[in-house]
Order: sequence, then structure tokens, then C-alpha cells
Amino acid sequence: MHRSGFVNIVGNPNVGKSTLMNALVGERLSIITSKAQTTRHRIMGIVNGEDFQIVYSDTPGVLKPNYKLQEQMLEFSQGALVDADVLLYVTDVQDTPDKNADFLSKVKKMANSQKPMANGQGTKVFLLINKIDLTTPETLDNLVAYWQKELPEAAIFPISAKERFGIDQLFKAVKDALPECPPFFPKDQLTDKSSRFFVNEIIREKILISYDKEIPYSTEVEVEAFHDEPENPQHPKGLIRIQATIYVERDSQKGIIIGHQGAALKKVGMLARKDIEAFFGKPVFLELFVKVDSDWRSSTSRLRHYGYDLS
Repeated sequence: MHRSGFVNIVGNPNVGKSTLMNALVGERLSIITSKAQTTRHRIMGIVNGEDFQIVYSDTPGVLKPNYKLQEQMLEFSQGALVDADVLLYVTDVQDTPDKNADFLSKVKKMANSQKPMANGQGTKVFLLINKIDLTTPETLDNLVAYWQKELPEAAIFPISAKERFGIDQLFKAVKDALPECPPFFPKDQLTDKSSRFFVNEIIREKILISYDKEIPYSTEVEVEAFHDEPENPQHPKGLIRIQATIYVERDSQKGIIIGHQGAALKKVGMLARKDIEAFFGKPVFLELFVKVDSDWRSSTSRLRHYGYDLS
């Protein structure tokens, strides 16, 4: 008997969805910062065993969109409600329960109706209360009671993704909930994303943690060149040469990204290079450039160019 299925992670911004994804997959696939709207794409992480394959999806936090990029982010989250065998709705001990009530109402309908999938199985809904290491037992009990009333058909899991508390129990429950099915992907595949995508995400993470206010949200990263050179006497493990461009919406933002005498950009490059080297396990030569792409977040054609699949 082999089990396979799609397990989609949804919820409000900053509740720890990306931390949970990385904990469940055992790899650092999703970028993590303390800022909202960190995740822009739907990212798959595949976990394989002899008798199972779990295809996790991390999704952007649910929000009310103000421009086309955020509309696409919401589409990723709403799409995750359609094709899930198991839906992980993540909240945390600080989350406002009725925030984004429209989206939550859709989750409630799924939990209550157990709509059958093509394989004949209904979507299982798990309610995850994250960051329980930041609260008291009494507060947690009250939250569990609240969610038992709101989602009576959902299984509730108090967890701490950061501290890995409750992750093993959740993993087992997810595996047991999957339908009997052959694998959807080759057993040695870890994700559906390319190497360039993860370079992009690592650079963008360093921008998110290095700049304040609107600057990180006005930037997009594009890997222009990615050359994986073979082993040689100078580089026994080989060398990856990468050229990437950071796009901003205004000339003033370009100056902020670069910083005085290029110091800010140099810092981003240094931090990104270290993480890219750790990700690929070999030395990296990284060149960063900064260009202006006016109002790219509101342009359908530019968003498509940057890899957002707009309908």
C-alpha cells in the first residue's frame, strides 16, 4: 500500500506557515522573516518514504489585495483550497481569529462538507495553533475551545514550528490521512522549483531583513545567469557563477538599495552568497545589479515576466 497526496498550508500572514513548511519537509525551501507578505509564490516541498509521498505547498498569507501582485498572491492561497487532500489551516496564539473572515468561511465549508476529491476522498482539514511556546496553558486551552466551536469537524494540533514541538505527531497524522495512490513525482525530487528560483528567494530574503518600510515590497529579483562550473584544481567542489538583478520601482529606491558607496548592496550580496553556498554545497561567485522597473507590481506583463502565472 502506497499513500500520496497534496497537503496545502494556508493562513493569515506571519502565523508561521513557512517555518512549518521547512520543518515538515526537513529542508529550507521557504524564506522566513518577521515581516508579512514574505512568501509570494506557491512553493512545493516533497517528502518521500518507501510507502508514501507527501507534496506540501507553502502559500502566501491571506490578505486584501491592493495591487496586481497581491491579487496573484491571494490566487495562490485560494487555489490551495481546491486541490488539497489535506488542508493545514495555520493560526497562532497572537492571530486575530476573525481576520480575513471570507477566506476562513471557505475553510469552514471544506471542513464541514468534506467535499470528495477525484480520488473519492474528502479533503481533511487540520487546524494548527502555532507558536504555543509564546503563551500560557490557560490561553491555549481557550484557543482550542474557540476553534473546536468554529471548526468542529477539523482536527486541532497545538504546535510550535520553530521549536519543532508537535511536528512529529502532525507528520504522522498527515501521512495517515493521505489516500492510497502511487507517487505523483519521482522519488528523488525535492521540489517543483528550479535552482534559479531558490537563488531568487534567498536574495529576496536578505533584502527583506536588510531594509525597512516599503523598500522590500517594491523589489523583485531576477537571476540573469546561472553557470554551474565543473570541479577543477582551484575549486575541487566546482563553482557556481550567478548574476542577478534587483528591480525596484523608483530611482530613489535604487539609491537606498545600493547604499553609500555600495555598502548596502555589498552586505546583501555577502549574506545571500553564504546562504546560496550552504544551499548548493559549493562555492558561489555572486554579482548583483540594481535597475528600475516602474510600477512592476501593478503590471500584468511585468508580473508574467517575473514568473507570476496571471490568468
